[in-house]
Amino acid sequence: MGRKYRNPPIIEAVCEFRLTPATKWDLAVPGLVYEKVKGDFPRREQRSIRETQLVEGPEGLLQEVRVTEAAVFRSEKGNVFAQVGPRLLAVNCIRPYVSWDDFKPSIERAFRALSETVAIERFARIGLLYVNRIEIPGGWADLDKYFEFRPFLGPRLPQHMSSLMLGCILPFSEEGEICRVELTTVAPDKPDTVVLLLTLDYSFVQPKAVAPDKALAWIETAHSHVEDVFEGCITDCLREIFHEVK
Repeated sequence: MGRKYRNPPIIEAVCEFRLTPATKWDLAVPGLVYEKVKGDFPRREQRSIRETQLVEGPEGLLQEVRVTEAAVFRSEKGNVFAQVGPRLLAVNCIRPYVSWDDFKPSIERAFRALSETVAIERFARIGLLYVNRIEIPGGWADLDKYFEFRPFLGPRLPQHMSSLMLGCILPFSEEGEICRVELTTVAPDKPDTVVLLLTLDYSFVQPKAVAPDKALAWIETAHSHVEDVFEGCITDCLREIFHEVK
């Protein structure tokens, strides 16, 4: 069981399932899924999704942007919602994020509804994404005090930064799972405050690596690794800001 905070920094969590292109799909799928989940997600909407992918062209790799329509099913409070688009299921939770034990059942119900509607053979991708907004009062902060994951500036460089963009990919397991870790500054809402986004994105490298009947167990393991990485990125000074529950 991970640490708990009265003021957690999570502003959004997303669990994403992308099915392989060979998966049979038609326009009736979102409506059929909705009928199975409307008790938990009664509010139905439509949304356009922009997707960027690399495609092979005559002159090499090109970026292709596609816009698709997705059905969005929201909980009564609106902070938890499922998105169903062509061969895609994403379950999101925005603030207030209470705990994994509260978020996980929404993922399980939405995934089971999709599984009962579509014949899933393999996944092109499963991902678990957490975005943490961390506000540090007092102007530009000494990162060493708050973060174990931080940039290094050599003695010949200026020791103060006006902005920050730092990232790495951490490997997990022999099956080729990875966690992408990014720390970036964003514009603060109030003066004398430093605001950073700590983004953790856990997924597998090889497509079709997870069987459908193992997907929810994989998500549970992924969450455990994401939790460990998050705690490894921060210090006790940040835990005090988040008001750790002991």
